[in-house]
Amino acid sequence: MPLLQLISRRLLQLIGVLAGISLVTFLLVHMAPGDPARLLAGERASAETIAAIRSQYGLDLPLWRQFLTYLANLASGDIGLSLRFQRPVNQLIEQFMWPTLFLTGYVLCLAIPPTVVLAILGARRPGGIADQIIRLLGIAGLTIPVFWLGIMMSRFFGVSLGWFPVSGYGAGFTGHLHHLFLPALSTAIWLVPVLTQSLRAALIEKTTADFVTAARAQGATERQIFWQTMLPNAALPTLNLLGVMVAFMIGGAVIVETVYAVPGLGTLMVSALLGRDYYVVQGLTLIFAFSTVLITLMVDLLTAFIDPRVRF
Repeated sequence: MPLLQLISRRLLQLIGVLAGISLVTFLLVHMAPGDPARLLAGERASAETIAAIRSQYGLDLPLWRQFLTYLANLASGDIGLSLRFQRPVNQLIEQFMWPTLFLTGYVLCLAIPPTVVLAILGARRPGGIADQIIRLLGIAGLTIPVFWLGIMMSRFFGVSLGWFPVSGYGAGFTGHLHHLFLPALSTAIWLVPVLTQSLRAALIEKTTADFVTAARAQGATERQIFWQTMLPNAALPTLNLLGVMVAFMIGGAVIVETVYAVPGLGTLMVSALLGRDYYVVQGLTLIFAFSTVLITLMVDLLTAFIDPRVRF
């Protein structure tokens, strides 16, 4: 029952978030300088041609009527028609979403194992040599900009050595792994220090917790205490942080996808912004907001499964 209440509450929040995001995005896109009708028609188009295009897409209507029309279409599942590609936005998002999702999963596969290993090594002897080295590497990973790291890795491993492609998505599962290795690795190098510091601090904190002392008093071995008691409890804050970072990676894939020319949602967003493609920008913003709330809900459910106290 508490889980159902949690899901119901989050679904209601999702409706409010999507409504607010729709309004803010609609206003920001329409307030930005530029005329999409002129971009479609070209610089030499006549005023009559531009007016016909504006009338065709409803751009000549008052702003409030455009917004009401957009909401009505959105309620029926129609995000709109791309002004630039002349295709439904739903189809464009479905086409471009898979490289982004694959890249996000690839990053997690590369980031989670070293995070757990480094956090455990650092937490076993806080302040020791291994801990100091891990912390220095973490600081270095956080201070290096992702776009600069991506450019350097693509030039060295892609152009100079020729080991990996520097653009594209590839064909088939192995092709995806090969083409997206460099963008996934450059993102993982930035993500690992963030998660490692969180998990390491939580493990050190749980070392002196009352439940750990009670487990030792009951005769449990150090291995049992660590794997069955300390690590599950310490993983909860890092799990919540991971959910935030995953949502950020999906919505903020613009940098990596632009550097490596990955045909994902980030690339589509840049193209839509440059082309003043209203409906694509609004649709992508809704998808990013929906992904954030959905990922947060999944993390909350997983947290509640690990720690029953969260359910109440």
